[in-house]
Amino acid sequence: MATDRTTATIHDVAALAGVSTSSVSNVLNGRTDKLSAQTWSRVEDAIRTLSFSPNRVARQLKTGHTPMLGLLVPSTANPMYGQLALNIEAAAQRRFNYRLLLGNTHRDKQQEARMFDDLLSFGVRAVIVISSLDDERHLEKAVSRGLAVVSYDRGAGGDTHSRVDHMSPDNYQAGYLAADHLISHGHRQLAFLLPHGKTVSRGEKIEGFRERVSLCPGASYSASVVEGQVSEAFGDSELADLGFAMASQVAALRPMPTGIVTVNDMLAIGLMSGLTRLGLRVPEDVSVIGMDGLQVSGFVNPGLTSVAMPLAEMADAMVERAIQRSTNPDLPPSDFLFQPVLIARQSVAAPARARKTATTL
Repeated sequence: MATDRTTATIHDVAALAGVSTSSVSNVLNGRTDKLSAQTWSRVEDAIRTLSFSPNRVARQLKTGHTPMLGLLVPSTANPMYGQLALNIEAAAQRRFNYRLLLGNTHRDKQQEARMFDDLLSFGVRAVIVISSLDDERHLEKAVSRGLAVVSYDRGAGGDTHSRVDHMSPDNYQAGYLAADHLISHGHRQLAFLLPHGKTVSRGEKIEGFRERVSLCPGASYSASVVEGQVSEAFGDSELADLGFAMASQVAALRPMPTGIVTVNDMLAIGLMSGLTRLGLRVPEDVSVIGMDGLQVSGFVNPGLTSVAMPLAEMADAMVERAIQRSTNPDLPPSDFLFQPVLIARQSVAAPARARKTATTL
């Protein structure tokens, strides 16, 4: 039996796994509904043993598509999208032997639409889109042309005619958890910081944040929303710099908030640095919570408390759904919601006034 990488064929793989060549083809094309888990595993083992590499050009000429998954993100300058891309790429290769084709869209609908055209011309038939924009008509148009689309970080919004699958962390719950954590530590003057630019996910986070504060009794609680001005739309490439600059905005607020939630971790990291420059201590004077759960958040000083999104779990689900839909276009579209988890670190403590009161008592 041939074992050389240059000579191993699909027939060699089928013989080693004890299956038909059509079963090998099902694995190569990600048709998860065609085979049992045991058969799938045997074929994957045979592919690895033989170092089998299919002729991708020949496969595209024969089938009209190539085993690649598209991923469109706003900007890889935002580390969260880079971290999510790594998880998606790993899931695509591990589970379906697919490669990843990555593009930056800067949340521009025209740019996204042009990239859909490129993906289709390259033979790509499945794409994950991270956008969070209100209007998804260009996504529906791509579906009508044969592209399987999974949208990340927003729901269908009640659109029963949507042919796009939607997967998102529970952004409302993320905002709620962050506010609840600050309130449980005794904070009453709270603020939510974000770059200028409206997205669905940002609005949901603010809604959850405000809802938790509204449940507090009395009029002594406040929930401010502060937007920072950015040089590019949505500010994905300048988050840490923006957080640093927004420290001055926070310090000028009256009353100044003692507990702050930021829309993502990089904004929070920049904010903590800016507060330190102004002579304010975190968490002694101001407590800070980020959102995303970036790995780097545990290594800043103080360690950043963050609402972590289940990126690995969501990546697996998005990859599976995108490739399933590319082979079964009639699959009913669905909304999937994943729950975030708050990771408590050293950037949150009781406000100074509460600590002094407790000491007096």
